[in-house]
Amino acid sequence: MSVKRRKDSKNRILKEGEYERSNKTYEFKWTDKTGKRHSIYAKTLEELREKEIDILRDTLNGIKVNDKNLTVNDFYKKWESLKKGLKNNTFQNYKYMYNQFAKYQIGNIKVCELKRTDVRSFYNMLLDTRHLKVRTIECLHTVIHQILELAVEDDCIRYNPSDNALKELKRAHNKDVEKRKAFTKDEQKIFENYLKKKGVNHRWYSVFIVMLWTGLRVGELTGLTWNDIDFENNTITVSHTLVYYDKGGKGRCGYAIHTPKTNAGNRVVPMIEKVRLALLEERAYQKELGIKCVANIDGYTDFVFINRYGTTHNQATLNKALRRIIRDCNYEIMDKGNANSIILPNVSNHSLRHTFTTRMLEAGVNVKVMQEVLGHSDAQTTMNIYAEAKQDFTKEEINKFEKYFN
Repeated sequence: MSVKRRKDSKNRILKEGEYERSNKTYEFKWTDKTGKRHSIYAKTLEELREKEIDILRDTLNGIKVNDKNLTVNDFYKKWESLKKGLKNNTFQNYKYMYNQFAKYQIGNIKVCELKRTDVRSFYNMLLDTRHLKVRTIECLHTVIHQILELAVEDDCIRYNPSDNALKELKRAHNKDVEKRKAFTKDEQKIFENYLKKKGVNHRWYSVFIVMLWTGLRVGELTGLTWNDIDFENNTITVSHTLVYYDKGGKGRCGYAIHTPKTNAGNRVVPMIEKVRLALLEERAYQKELGIKCVANIDGYTDFVFINRYGTTHNQATLNKALRRIIRDCNYEIMDKGNANSIILPNVSNHSLRHTFTTRMLEAGVNVKVMQEVLGHSDAQTTMNIYAEAKQDFTKEEINKFEKYFN
């Protein structure tokens, strides 16, 4: 005699423990190994069965259902009561670090819901927004890692989501290597290809492409107006610079237009096709979204690079954006799992000017032409940059020479 199986209102056979409720939602009931009964709910049968799979996985891995509601703060209290063998000042410092930076940021997250990306985002925020030193974050990481290890030992979670988080932070922000003054060719290619891709950072593509392939200083770039761009002759006229400074103290900062420091700063920079296309893309983007320049600084308006509110950028804004782009690009590279992949160095906007100089050197551009394009009044300034770039270039060429004979 066949057993009659229960079905839902859509005539689908329900498994043991599955029920359709009167409001057309679904429930799954089960009993754990201690004899305690539990229930979970879902709007659809498909969603319920996905949750059932998670329950089965947790059961097989020995994850305790009763601990599902415990937060990071709950395990911190447990860690605080169990931690022994530390000097009092060290222990007090650990407690201060956690309560000051973690308690209200990630402390209220349920441990079973804490993901690697949550820890990663938390550390990034401390470094980029709170401007903590890596050493400070390292101290905090010691506490957080130990707290989450307790959760693993208590069978509340399968793995410690803070594993390798500090190592990844250092690598993504290049805190373990010396700041380099210019991108190599391979690094520049990675940087440009990352910006080309559609995504949140593509918005900065035109800004950094123009900077990379013109050698403009940050103030010269942010001060550009559309009147300075000649698409017919493919040139950019540099006749002024935009500065952002403290006007009389007390944090009252504002913009002003300054003339270049020397006559050599007044120049016409040739515009290669890549720069031309980037500027046309910027103009099309602003037109599509209806973004219009509202800034009027010392009689100058219609600036090329503006934010969504129609106001100009400044050096701090662009440096922050560059750091974020390099960080995100490095994480993307690391997530692909290639241990030998190239990681972008932690550079500033001015480093992009050095990168442009280096590319000119590699292309064999005459030093006098480099001086004019860069706007150096003193040839020695150009020669100093040239010498630094040439030294790196020479090393690279000698390495190629050695590899050839090996």
